[in-house]
Amino acid sequence: MSQENPLLADWTGPFGAPPLDAIRPEHFPPAFAQALVEHRAEIAAVASDTGEPTFGNTVAALERAGRLLTKVSSVFYVLAGAHTSEAIQAIERDMAPTLARHWNEIHLNEALFARLDALNLRRDSLGLTPEQARVLERYHALFRRAGAGLDAAAKERLKAIGDRLASLGTPFGQNVLADEQSYVLPLGEDDLAGLPDFSRAASRGAAEERGLSGQYAVTLSRSSVEPFLQFSARRDLREKVFRAWTARGDNGGNTDNGAIITELTALRDEKARLLGYPSFAHYKLDDTMAKTPAAVTGLLDAVWAPARRRVAGERDALQDTVTAEGGNFRLAPWDWRYYAEKLRKARFDLDESEIKPYLPLERIIEAAFYVANRLFGLTFTERPGVPVYHSDVRVWEVSGPGGRHVGVFFGDYFARPSKRSGAWMTGLREQDKLDGEVRPLVLNVMNFNKGAGGEPTLLSFDDARTLFHEFGHGLHGLLSDVTYPMISGTGVLQDFVELPSQLYEHWLDRPELLERFARHYQTGELMPHALMDRLIASRTFNQGFLTAEYLGSTYVDLDFHLGGAKDARAVEQQTRARMQMPDEVVLRHRPPHFQHIFSGDHYAAGYYSYLWSEVLDADAFDAFEEAGDVFDPAVAKRLRDNIYAAGGARDPAEAYRAFRGRMPSVEPLLRKRGFTGEDA
Repeated sequence: MSQENPLLADWTGPFGAPPLDAIRPEHFPPAFAQALVEHRAEIAAVASDTGEPTFGNTVAALERAGRLLTKVSSVFYVLAGAHTSEAIQAIERDMAPTLARHWNEIHLNEALFARLDALNLRRDSLGLTPEQARVLERYHALFRRAGAGLDAAAKERLKAIGDRLASLGTPFGQNVLADEQSYVLPLGEDDLAGLPDFSRAASRGAAEERGLSGQYAVTLSRSSVEPFLQFSARRDLREKVFRAWTARGDNGGNTDNGAIITELTALRDEKARLLGYPSFAHYKLDDTMAKTPAAVTGLLDAVWAPARRRVAGERDALQDTVTAEGGNFRLAPWDWRYYAEKLRKARFDLDESEIKPYLPLERIIEAAFYVANRLFGLTFTERPGVPVYHSDVRVWEVSGPGGRHVGVFFGDYFARPSKRSGAWMTGLREQDKLDGEVRPLVLNVMNFNKGAGGEPTLLSFDDARTLFHEFGHGLHGLLSDVTYPMISGTGVLQDFVELPSQLYEHWLDRPELLERFARHYQTGELMPHALMDRLIASRTFNQGFLTAEYLGSTYVDLDFHLGGAKDARAVEQQTRARMQMPDEVVLRHRPPHFQHIFSGDHYAAGYYSYLWSEVLDADAFDAFEEAGDVFDPAVAKRLRDNIYAAGGARDPAEAYRAFRGRMPSVEPLLRKRGFTGEDA
């Protein structure tokens, strides 16, 4: 079987990367089947060990178990997100409950938990290294929070809930993707009014991607929709596209997610109560830096108070712009980006079409690599011979000081129908040193519109920021330097995971970087200093809107998980009313397509973590500014050692204090968003 199935064979190609070009959907079912059999046998051997529990025969043994399953799963979920198909989706629907059941059985295994519990009770006398102590602590918490200490009836119910939750999360995401794939709005020449050349080129590329050669089109990819809403002078088409975009998963029929949300929230609440928590939010937050819903709400309220004043002022200014142009209509959600672009040009003599020619994708990739080199001594060398799953994917070998191999970085930058929307970092292999040095294979996935006709892909400043954000996650994986897989790379508490990514964004709009990399894609000339100054001066423009749409989704997330089954539309309406959210602002993620919290539970009751981490990242970047050099070597070394390389080896608060010398306050965040002064 291994000779015929590349998933079961040894990967002997470059860097031990999987032969992605040879893997087919039909390879996955037998590979999963064999991997599950092997993992069950490995777990049974650990649980039935008659010797006294030790770190080696229990915790380290658990870390070594399931390697084939990890290998197969990593490849499968990369394809399920970035290059899916009907066959992959069918396997995903079948495997979701199977894998959930498999992990539930492990985490509810009485004999296994008894060994972990015995170790945990005498952890101070085991002579463990700090990293080993942390891994034991995380394993014990994982099993305890899964219900390992409950009675038999509660365990059986938890297993059933876990199976059903897995069966609900997969179709939720597939429904959203189906709505995205099924929508395309062809555009004629008369429909292109207001669109700058780069947006027209992107629309032509989107049409070609959908088989409409020689035409123009808008799809429901965020990178297609947002520029159209920003520039199109056709208000009727803006409304049409906006309504389709915000209605993903909310259209009735087979792809409607309303019933899934109601059942899913009820099951999560029941799970939390079985585990002794008053709600799923209390359960989820108990294992974070925040600890309680009250702590999260306190942060959200502190930011929403000035943001609400700011967004109301922004709305009024946009309405004045409408009126000044002779419009006799009230500003609507599909108008916001269009008139914000007009107002930004008026206030700062700045528009997106003036900026994008200086932000070609290739230069922004180089800029991200440059910052990594200045901060951490990393070098990126493109390696075209590494197998990939799509011709768009590029591969770089990452080397450290002295040429030491650090890992491999995969970049998948362009939107296509086979890819879910959004941007994310994932991995084909994580770093560990348990049985020798294993270096990571890290992947960044984006959804930029490819330049049509061989033209370079030009990014908006927000697109460039997204690239830097995900590359920050990528560095968290690449720089990981721990022994145990459990705490490798991004294996940290939920509300700490966004710190490395959001912190990395700060370097993008620094003059030191723009003066080197913001070059016109045709002439190679640097962005004029006057334009650069205006761009930097405008960075807090429209922050009320951006904060409002994000916080709306964050409050909604908490409200869904504070007890009981929930109706999606009712929660959204009630939350908006309590916030006094302006009608002109729609949530960044409306519940029917809020994949962060409903396609799985990783961000459920945890979407706040972006803001929580922003408190940290705003304060963390101050450390470089206080040093007088945004590439200060001493600060960069502390950052690498305590944040990027440390994985989950330490408690996040302890790790942050080791870097910064203290915990942060919310003031740098408010300053970064422009909510100080009259809005304080």
